[in-house]
Amino acid sequence: MAYVNAKDGTQIYYKDWGTGPAIFFSHGWPLSADMWEQQMLFFASNGFRVIAHDRRGFGRSSQPWSGYDYDTFADDIASVLEAAEVREVALVGFSMGGGDVARYVARSKGARVSKACLTSAVTPYFIKAGDNPDGTPPEVFDGIRAGLLNDRPQFLDDFNALFYGTNKHPGVVSAGVLKQTLQIALTGGIKGTYDCVGAFSESDFRPDMAAFTMPTLIVHGDEDQVVPIKAAGEAAHRLIPHSEFKVYQGAPHALTTTHKDRYNADLLAFLRA
Repeated sequence: MAYVNAKDGTQIYYKDWGTGPAIFFSHGWPLSADMWEQQMLFFASNGFRVIAHDRRGFGRSSQPWSGYDYDTFADDIASVLEAAEVREVALVGFSMGGGDVARYVARSKGARVSKACLTSAVTPYFIKAGDNPDGTPPEVFDGIRAGLLNDRPQFLDDFNALFYGTNKHPGVVSAGVLKQTLQIALTGGIKGTYDCVGAFSESDFRPDMAAFTMPTLIVHGDEDQVVPIKAAGEAAHRLIPHSEFKVYQGAPHALTTTHKDRYNADLLAFLRA
């Protein structure tokens, strides 16, 4: 476990476990590297080196006033990989972290990246627009920002129902998981949590998709209530035609937890292929 200074001096925390081929995990909003604990333990135990950072503003990283944009997020990842002396890596991004992967791949022109995985990702374009009719209406994101300003802890607690799909499938995760998720979310600062709503909803990753020349796995649940599959997983697969697309029937947004055994097995098979 270590820290690296980003270009603007922001301290970025990261975990670095195990030995073998490297995997870098980029977490979703509003969490931290801790959301990947099941994956990191599994892959480190199966002969991989696993690295995961806390995005600036979240977890144990610094909480700067600015820098909550995807070019900066991608450069922060580059700083971590350079500090860890990683020369070849598989990038795995969940939800907002899928945007990190896309922007890093585009800015680096695929350098160092052996494979990529977009999981429940916001790519290629989240918000509804004239040329993106299947996107999520802007009013939804306005509501998220209003909820954060009004009562951030309660809003994030309520968000868990959509995140895990417990509003449709009660008991799909334990009360402990829900408590842990809220605890992780509240380690983030309100500025980064707020600013990232605009970053993940309004960033257009469609131009970045052309840089995915490496083997790419796309995983999405067909009951994702946070990032609906049609404008996300399906659209990304069309823009990355050589990608492998796995649809998890009945899976919510947080399938890395609700379907962790299947997800770990699928990702392991992809990385070993």
